[in-house]
Formats: sequence, structure tokens, C-alpha cells
Amino acid sequence: MRHPLVTATLATTMHRMSGGRFALGLGRGEAVVGHDGPAGSHPYLSQDPAFREDIPIMLVAMGERTLEFAGRVADGVVLHTFFTDRTLARAVSSIRRGAVAAGHDPASVRVWSVLATVGDHLDEEARLRKLVGRLATYLQGYGDLLVRVNEWDPADLVRFRADDLVDGYPGAFDALATPDELRHLAGLLPEHWLEAAATGSPERCARRVLAQFDAGADSVVLHGATPRRPGPDHRRLPGGATRRPVRGPAP
Repeated sequence: MRHPLVTATLATTMHRMSGGRFALGLGRGEAVVGHDGPAGSHPYLSQDPAFREDIPIMLVAMGERTLEFAGRVADGVVLHTFFTDRTLARAVSSIRRGAVAAGHDPASVRVWSVLATVGDHLDEEARLRKLVGRLATYLQGYGDLLVRVNEWDPADLVRFRADDLVDGYPGAFDALATPDELRHLAGLLPEHWLEAAATGSPERCARRVLAQFDAGADSVVLHGATPRRPGPDHRRLPGGATRRPVRGPAP
């Protein structure tokens, strides 16, 4: 009963994770009779009556109204990569405000910051692809929204889009761009846009992570830094700290 693309995405993910051992099983057995409403028309649906699962609801959000909505209805909120610290703080405030309006404890909604983490132990092409290429790709798809929520100058986005390389580019920059194209893109993006990430030495990256907590995040997703790729000394933060206590349910 899922949207076909949801099922296809789930199947692809599990197929890759299992090394090709996934099979999609289909069957029938429903128990909701005669439903016809916003969720669709379902003559008959069912699930195992023994299920008593407490599954947290997570919502990904960027705009203020969606963030407030997330605070009202969700257990946790995942923000977007390349939020400035100021934008992160405003987003947290919007989420907490929504929770209060719904009569919830605002601290019960766990807020996940998503921080592009690109250490200087990576080679130049990898750094450009994970930082410049990724931000440029977002700007291709929904640059107006990202620029607006970060209070960046929209004129810079207009100039970016007008560039001969950017205009009509056939795909995602972080997937297709050559090293020379990535260097060209780096020259188009304002430097302070790229500062909304963790870059440089392990110590500098760790300080940027801690700054996310200072701005109000409960947890931080290190975007682009897989467990095998954080670089040296990734287990320790400045002062010996390893993580900040979190609030609310884990995802």
C-alpha cells in the first residue's frame, strides 16, 4: 500500500546492503474495511494485531512553517546541510515553538543538525566534491529556499546560475563534475557560504561540531564523513569530550 517509489527505494537499499540477497515479497491480508479519505481509498487493510511498537516519527524540514509543524507532530527533526549557525538557532527556536503550541515538552523533540564534514586529510578532489560539489548541487535543485533560510544574498545565486557551466548542466555536480569544473564552481560560490560546514584539521572540525550544540542542536549528523573516513583522532573532541548528552528518542 506504499507509494511505488517508496517500495522501490526500500528494495534498492536492502538489495545493495545485502549484496543482492533481497527479494520483494508480496501478499494479501487486510483488516481495515471501507476506508475512503485523505490517505486514499482502501476497502480492506490490516496489520498484525500483536504489534505494539513505539516508533519515533522524524521529519526533515527547512522552512519556518514546516519546522513549526515538525515541532507539533514529530519526535525528532532532521535539518539540512549547509545551515549557518544562525539559521540552525532559528530552526531550533521554530521547532521548540511548535512543540509548545501543541502542548508538548519542547525538549522532547530531538533536533538533528546535518553538518558537511570535510577534513583536510582528504585529497583535493574529494574535498571539492564533498563541499563545493555538494553545495552547488543543492543550489541546482532548491537554491532559492536554501539562500532564503540562510539570509544569503540572492544576487549571488543569480550570478551562480547564470554561469556558462552551471546553466544547463546535465546532472548533479557532486556526482559528475570533473576536478577542473569543481575548481571553477569554487570560484563562483561566496566563501561564507562554504563556511557553513566543518573543514580543515580534526581539531577545527571538532570545534565546528561543538558549535552545532551551542546553536541548539541535540545531535549532529556528519554529512560526508563515513565511519572509515573521518581521519586521525576522530574519536576525541577538544578537551576530551566525545559527545553531548541527547534528549528525546533516537531515530
